[in-house]
Amino acid sequence: MEYVIQGGQLLLSISILVVLHEGGHFVAAKLFKTKVESFYLFFNPWFSIYKKKIGETEYGIGWLPLGGYVKIAGMIDESMDKEQMAKEPQPWEFRSKPTWQRLIIMLGGIIVNLIVGFLIYSFVLMAYGEKYLPNENLTDGVWVTNEVISEEIGLQTGDKILTINGESFNSFSNTLENMLYAETVVVERKGQKETLTVPVDVLGKLMDNREGGIMMYRMPFTIAGIRDGYVAEEAGFELKDEIVGINDISIKYYDEFKAVAEQFSDQDVEIKVRREGQVMSIPLHMPDSNIVGLAPYAYSLDELDEIGFYETKTLEYTFFSCFPRGASKAQEELVKYYRGFKKMVNPSTGAYKGMGGFATISKLFGPKWKWQNFWEKTAWISLVLAFMNLLPIPALDGGHVMFLSYEMITRRKPNEKMMEYAQIGGMVLLLAFMIYANTDWLRF
Repeated sequence: MEYVIQGGQLLLSISILVVLHEGGHFVAAKLFKTKVESFYLFFNPWFSIYKKKIGETEYGIGWLPLGGYVKIAGMIDESMDKEQMAKEPQPWEFRSKPTWQRLIIMLGGIIVNLIVGFLIYSFVLMAYGEKYLPNENLTDGVWVTNEVISEEIGLQTGDKILTINGESFNSFSNTLENMLYAETVVVERKGQKETLTVPVDVLGKLMDNREGGIMMYRMPFTIAGIRDGYVAEEAGFELKDEIVGINDISIKYYDEFKAVAEQFSDQDVEIKVRREGQVMSIPLHMPDSNIVGLAPYAYSLDELDEIGFYETKTLEYTFFSCFPRGASKAQEELVKYYRGFKKMVNPSTGAYKGMGGFATISKLFGPKWKWQNFWEKTAWISLVLAFMNLLPIPALDGGHVMFLSYEMITRRKPNEKMMEYAQIGGMVLLLAFMIYANTDWLRF
C-alpha cells in the first residue's frame, strides 16, 4: 500500500506541475497572438485518454505519464511536424514572431515553475511554520550511521559539528544536507576542535553503500521488536521497554548499546530497562556476538519532541512575513540542487551512481499522505524542473533558449535542418538519461 501512496503523490504532484509549466508556455504564446494547436497533460503516442477541441486548441490527457506538452504552431519541437515547417510562415506562427517574444514564450514554463516553487514554500510556511532541531540541542553530538562517513571523513558518533566549509548552521537538517557537499568539516570531539577533510569521491562511495543513511540525531533504545531465536526472547523483555544500562554502566542512546555490550561478551549481565516509569533489571547471558535480538524503535523528531528528549523550535510566519522566507528558502533549495548537479556531472566524485528515477523521487513523499510534506516536495520538484529545463539541451526549453540567444546575438536564424537534427539528438539524449535513471541494472 505504501508504494501506491508514494506513487499517487508523485503522480498528483507531477500532474499539477506539468499543467502549470505548460500553462506558462500557453499564456505567453497567447499573449503574443501565437496559435497553440495542442495542450496535453502526459504524452499521447497513438491515442489519447481524453481530448476536446476548444477554439483553435485541442486539450487532452495522454496515457504516458512522463510529462506533457503544448504544440505551438510554426515551432520545431518534439512533434517534428516537417509538413507545417515546409509551408510559408504565417503571422500567427511561432517562427514569425520577433526573437524577444519567442524567448519569452520559451521561458514561460521555467518562470512559472520558479514562481510556483516560491509560492508553495511561502504558503506552507504560513500554514505550518518552520520546525527544526537546533544544533545546540544536540548536546552529545550526532549519530554517524554510515561507515563511509566515519572511514572516509573521520566523523565519529558523538562529534558536535561546528562548521561545514567554514559556515555554521543553526538547524540539524541543514547541517545534514550540507554534509553531502562539504570540503571541510570542523567538529568538537571530547572538548577539542578537529578539522576533517572530505574526499572528493565520498558521494560515489556513499552511493555504493546506501544503507544507514549518513547521520542522525541520537535517540533512546526503546524496544520495538524481539526477534525469535535470540537470547532476548526468553529473558523477559517487553515491547516499549527502554534500555538504560548494562550492569553499572548507564546507556542514554541506542548507538551506545553495542559498544557497552562488547565489554561483556560471553558474560552474565543485568540489563537495566525503564518500564512504565520504573527501572528494573533483567538477567541475561551476553553472547559472543553481542547480538541479543532486540530491535530498536525509530523515533521521529516529532515523537522525541513530545517525550521531551529533544526540544525543537518552530518559527511562525504571517501572510506578509512568509513571502520573504519563501523566496530565501526557494533560493537555498536551488543552490543546493545546483551544487549537487555539479557533483553529479563530475565523474571523479562518483555521484552519478546516485542518480534516481521515478521510484527514487516517489520515496521522497513517504509512505503516509501528509499534506505538508506533499507540498514541500512539490515545491522542490517545481524548482528542479525549472533548473533542468533551463539546461542548454535540445528538446528542453533551455535548448530553444540557447538557439534564440544565438539568433539575438548574431541576428541570424539557425538553419532549420540543423535544428531538426539537434532536436532529435536531444530527444535521444533525454531518453538515454531517463533509462539510466530508472534502471539499476545499467549502473556500473
